[in-house]
Amino acid sequence: MISRVLRFLASPAGRALIALGLVLLLGLVFHADGAFYKFGTHRDAIRQASVCGILACGMTLVIITAGIDLAVGSILGLTGVCFALITIHWGWPAWQAIPAALAVGAACGAVAGILTAGAGIQPFIATLAMMSIARGATLVISQGSPMATAPTVNWLGRTVGGIPIPIVMMVIAGFVCWFILSRTVLGRSMYAIGGNVEAARLSGLPVKKILVTVYALSGLFAGLAGLVMAGRLSSAQPQAGVGYELDAIAAVVIGGASLAGGTGKATGTLIGAILLAVIRNGLNLLNVSSFWQQIVIGLVIALAVGFDVLRKKTTT
Repeated sequence: MISRVLRFLASPAGRALIALGLVLLLGLVFHADGAFYKFGTHRDAIRQASVCGILACGMTLVIITAGIDLAVGSILGLTGVCFALITIHWGWPAWQAIPAALAVGAACGAVAGILTAGAGIQPFIATLAMMSIARGATLVISQGSPMATAPTVNWLGRTVGGIPIPIVMMVIAGFVCWFILSRTVLGRSMYAIGGNVEAARLSGLPVKKILVTVYALSGLFAGLAGLVMAGRLSSAQPQAGVGYELDAIAAVVIGGASLAGGTGKATGTLIGAILLAVIRNGLNLLNVSSFWQQIVIGLVIALAVGFDVLRKKTTT
């Protein structure tokens, strides 16, 4: 029964029905609050989604290799706290503190990659362990209390000339992700590993080194997201990033990537992150409870995965 429904939704008639439903939803939102169609409303929503978008860029690289990274939210929090520690308590200048904080994120990702590629631990378990370790380290360093950040990083959360800097950072992260995937040997190797890891190994690709690099890059993107969030809040929060890994995965899946690996694009990921932001913004304007919002987002993810499954069935 469910497969028939998904098959219908994947058909031209089903897509038309979905489009009609979206039009009706937008009409309902417009009737409820005309602010939905104002640029400033969505600019603010996209700015709020910028952290998720940056995280999702790193998650895209991991998912393309048929992996998963549950630690990005905790690495985000750890990076922000480390930056506050390095600048406020240790007195490092920003030009040293920012690379050091990003290096913390990359190192955490690399450790998860070593556990996955070197020790043979499943990505879910390896990154789950790193998620706990990074969150615990965040609480130890901060003692469970917010930490002030230096003004040198707070500009990352500001608006300059009417343009929110977090959105600019998300676009830069998306460009870097696109460049890696489409213009480098590393990117082509990621697609090969996600498509068939054994074939990639037999073709001579250094699979273990590539996977460690991929997870390190995911940690690096998470570190950048941590600095952007610290800039937005003007402080490093010990609970920052809790649950963000789920939003990042959702953005990647909605953007067209397959959890089975081998497919995915940076542009699709950014579109997925923005779509999530717009949906949440519309639901907020309709005064929909955050509890129901979680149900709606879950349904959107389920539909996206269902479409991917059907697409694979029709092409095989």
